[in-house]
Order: sequence, then C-alpha cells, then structure tokens
Amino acid sequence: MQGKNEIIVDAVITWVDGNDPKHKAKMAQFIDNQETINNKAVRMRYDQVNEIEFAVKSILKYAKFVRNIFIVTDNQTPDFLRNKEKVAIEYPNVFIVDHKIIFDGYHQYLPTFNSLSIETLLFKIPNLAKHFIYFNDDVFLTNKTNLEDFFKNGKPIIRGKWHTFYENIWYKKLNSWFKKNIKINKPEKYKHKKGLQKPAELLGFNNYYFTEHIPSVIRKSTLETFFNNNEVELISNIKHRFRKPSQFIMHSLANHIEIQSNTAILKKDYQLVYFQNYKKPLLWIKYKLKKAENDKNKLFLCLQSLDQCPEKKLSYFKNWLHQKYD
Repeated sequence: MQGKNEIIVDAVITWVDGNDPKHKAKMAQFIDNQETINNKAVRMRYDQVNEIEFAVKSILKYAKFVRNIFIVTDNQTPDFLRNKEKVAIEYPNVFIVDHKIIFDGYHQYLPTFNSLSIETLLFKIPNLAKHFIYFNDDVFLTNKTNLEDFFKNGKPIIRGKWHTFYENIWYKKLNSWFKKNIKINKPEKYKHKKGLQKPAELLGFNNYYFTEHIPSVIRKSTLETFFNNNEVELISNIKHRFRKPSQFIMHSLANHIEIQSNTAILKKDYQLVYFQNYKKPLLWIKYKLKKAENDKNKLFLCLQSLDQCPEKKLSYFKNWLHQKYD
C-alpha cells in the first residue's frame, strides 16, 4: 500500500511461451534458416518452464508497494492465469497486455520475436504508472523490498558499474585488427554489452554504465520525452523481428538519460544471486540457494535459461520455487 507521499509503482514482465506450436509456426514464417529454429541458442531465448508464475508471486510477496503487474505477451497466457475465477481472487492486479496494444501505430513491425523491440515500447502500456520496474521472467525477488530499494524521492536507483567501451578494450582491439587484416568476414552478431553501450554512445558518454540481470527501474516520462523527440531512433529499434547488432537495450537508454540529467541514484551493489551455468554439482546449487536465503541483503535472484537446466537439477529448482513462493 502506498502512503500519502509515496509514488505509485507498477511492475512489467515480458514473457513468451516458445514451446507453443502456434508460436513456433508463426516464427517459422519469418526466420531465414528453418534449421536454426530448434538450435539451443535460439530456443534459450524463447523456451520457458513456467518460471513466470514465481516471478509474479515473488513480486506479490516481497514488493507490497507495487500497484499492478503487467505481463506483455504475443496472444498468449501463462498457465497459472488461465482460470479466470482463480485469477479474480488470487491475482486481481495482474494483467495481460498484448503486443498489438503497445505496437499501436507500428503494427507493420508485428509479429516480432525480438525482446529488444518489445522492451522499447513498454512505456506505451495503457494505465502504466509513471514509475515502473521492469522484470525479465527469470528474475525473482528473494527478500522483502521497499519502495526505497527502487526509487528515492522519485529518482530511480540504478545498480551497476562503469565499463570501458567494448571496442576500447585491448584484446577486443587486437581481435578486431586480426579479423580485419586476416580478412575474416563473419556476420556480426548482436552482443549484450554492445546493446548496453549503444545508448551511452548515442548520448555522448565516453564509457557506459553496465547493469546485471536485475530489475530495471524506470520513469515512464524519461522514455516518452526521448522517443517523442527521436522517433527515428524508436523505429530503428523496433522494426527488426529478430535481434540485430544495431539495436540498443531500452533500460540502458533510460539509465544513461537519468545519469546525464543527474536524476538517478547510482549503487554498486547488485544485491543479486545469479545462476547461468547449471553444470555445477547439485550440492553447490543447494549451498548457493541456502546462502542466498540467509543473506537479507540479497534482494534479487536470476535463474537465466532455466529451460537448459538438466532434469534432476531443474526438479530441485522447481521444488525450491514452490516452497519459497507458494
């Protein structure tokens, strides 16, 4: 519940069920190489194991100040929200928002299978609060949070660290020289760090503010003002159905605008527990989760690409999520 002087905050989650045959069939119409549709690198961006249920439950449990939760999807509904009677009782403030809603005026770029394009237009969600927190569906809250963990006096708290531009790192320079002189002409691929860096370049920074896989804290007006004055940048970032090296990450744009305007509070501690490699022993996974539970400073948990987790370990994670959030 918000106090009289507290701002209103919503949460936004983007989600896709890549296992859905209809979604696969839709994607197959636009993908150049049909054989790649089942590649591990492709599937890890779209497949899911219903972890979004626990992402939502973690917000409801540990962020009581959040007013509404918006789930942005492509004509899909997570399993746990299919029972309308149950939803009305247990999830009255959770709403599904279709891509067609936020792409209003830009329907020519639909369907899209590109999270970067989708994220760019999240500020167009109807009735979205002026302050919102953007979650990926693999990010969870692990301890009680307060408004002041995300916004202070209306200013977003941005957790991160300054990094050197990608091409200015010495071994990247060497690699670039080698490719140029040996004439290796591999197609350029999208890189996450470059996606974070591009807004800094666009705004005239000499380095960029790197953020980990944690919730992104955003003021809607920051994006509205920028894109109202820079529609060319908006269109160039939403027009691609699949990721392109030229694209930037929306929350990094918001972050750098806030930093440039001196309207952000920077914090070095990510307060994050992060899993990506599931090759380590189950005993190690149990230890890391237990340690996270006992550390009240850790607010966020990211289980990246959980669909790639081996069955035995995945079963343990699912049981842990049920015990933690049900």
